[in-house]
Amino acid sequence: MEEYQLTLKANKRPETLERILRVIRHRGFEVKCLNVESTDSAFNLNFTLASKRPLSLLSHQLEKLFDIIEIN
Repeated sequence: MEEYQLTLKANKRPETLERILRVIRHRGFEVKCLNVESTDSAFNLNFTLASKRPLSLLSHQLEKLFDIIEIN
């Protein structure tokens, strides 16, 4: 199983974190570590993820979410 680092910036809305975590789970990734910083209008999320699948599979799905501002 590979470990990946993923950094996201997303709009700060009540449902945003829940949607991101649902996509991560549905795509077969396990959250090993999650750090969240919150500003007035955005979440900065740093994930350590594990999966046998390539990270690009997850990144393409996260890009489709309305509240995602940036993926690194």
